[in-house]
Amino acid sequence: MSDLLFEGADWRFDTIQRAHDAIERVALDELGLNIYPNQIEVISAEQMLDAYSSIGMPLFYKHWSFGKHFARNEGLYRAGMQGLAYEIVINSNPCISYVMEENTATMQALVIAHAAFGHNHFFKNNYLFQQWTDANGILDYLEFAKKYVAECEEKYGEAAVERLLDAAHALMNHGVHRYPRKRPADLRSEERRERERRIHEERIYNDLWRRTVPVKSGRAREDHSAEERRRALLQLPQENLLYFLEKTAPRLQPWQREVLRIVRQIAQYFYPQGQTKLMNEGCATWVHYQIMTRLHETGRISDGAWLEFLHSHTSVVFQPEFDDRRYSGINPYALGFAMMNDIARICTDPTEEDRTWFPAVAGCGDPVGTLRYIWANFRDESFILQYLSPRLIRQFRIFSVIDDANEPELVVRAIHDERGYRRIQQGLARQYDVAWTTPDIQVVDVNLAGDRRLILHHRALNRVLLDETEARLVLQHLADLWGYDVLLKEIDPASEAVLKEHAASPRGTILRPDGG
Repeated sequence: MSDLLFEGADWRFDTIQRAHDAIERVALDELGLNIYPNQIEVISAEQMLDAYSSIGMPLFYKHWSFGKHFARNEGLYRAGMQGLAYEIVINSNPCISYVMEENTATMQALVIAHAAFGHNHFFKNNYLFQQWTDANGILDYLEFAKKYVAECEEKYGEAAVERLLDAAHALMNHGVHRYPRKRPADLRSEERRERERRIHEERIYNDLWRRTVPVKSGRAREDHSAEERRRALLQLPQENLLYFLEKTAPRLQPWQREVLRIVRQIAQYFYPQGQTKLMNEGCATWVHYQIMTRLHETGRISDGAWLEFLHSHTSVVFQPEFDDRRYSGINPYALGFAMMNDIARICTDPTEEDRTWFPAVAGCGDPVGTLRYIWANFRDESFILQYLSPRLIRQFRIFSVIDDANEPELVVRAIHDERGYRRIQQGLARQYDVAWTTPDIQVVDVNLAGDRRLILHHRALNRVLLDETEARLVLQHLADLWGYDVLLKEIDPASEAVLKEHAASPRGTILRPDGG
């Protein structure tokens, strides 16, 4: 009797079950992975397109932008100009993996190893996901969010909800706490807590804004200093714009605050994923390669299946050269997988150079344990700073140049020597650092005693200013939510000089259901 898990491209559900069980034994017994229970869903190409359009979530509220994304992706897919992902995986407990029914049996085994075990382990163990996400409650919260938004559409009108979501989505990238404040919220209890919040917060809003209503000259005012209100009640400065609006925007209704909270919670859920793309994909790719290799070595998949796997795997980890027309930056699958392999090599067969650069792990003899430690305790920026080796820099032919707009030519900043390797490490790591890639915009003041104008500062790192058109559009959404004028100042962090100012006034369309 053959030990093969499957023969040929065709598969049935019992084929997927056998493949999952065999993969699980390798993942848990040989690689020592620690995972959430798996839930595997087989979906069609159209359902995969639908998942694309709603940022990969199984339950989500309706919004016109999702339909736009669906139409665009479907058109490209039908025209043969765009492929589809073989899978989508959800950071939840149980971990949900969507696999396409069009996949061959080999591809089903590959994506189960990649998503249901590689990504699953990373989600459960990486410190950023533990700090920021509630895998146990996200599915219940999405169900609550979908139901709540639908009820708001029935009660206040689809147009009013759509305008609110438009504004909230525009601010979504600035709707996260960047530093841990407390344990992730218990998302399962949000439906009950929403009712309690509405009662409690309405009382706070009324009290805050009653004491800051502008008064005529000579009228008595309660003795509360502006600084006290700014720090204690408004919690300024505040980097999380959606949080600030949810808590303090004076004209928003309770249901509008709750919708902002929903968008904010979802933005926070995705926050770790943007900081761990390289590591997450590197982990999953290394795991699927080890598992599929082991299945082939033990006779569980055929030579034909192995060659099919290698064809897909090498396509995924292909890195075009910088002067190749296909180049669009560093492929996270390619660099992530290469770094995982390189670390495993350093642990078992180090060179003298490796011993100098990585004395803590060189020759330790435990590549899998070392990788599990790294997956749990680093993000992309720190991972590159700590573990990008000179050997890999040479292999990928990575170099660093200075592109100064005031100079006519590029200047080579780092060559392949010890100092150059350090500079390349630092320069590449900086491209994955949210402090460098995301504008630092914070609410710094509110004119409580006057017109309630909201003042924000953008700390323009290296004097790099915001795109004026985009800044104007986003600031308009912010003004609409705040209900009063908004002023954004772009500040040079070195000199504190104001480089540029942007202003916006509310249109009133968000606050009035009729849009007038």
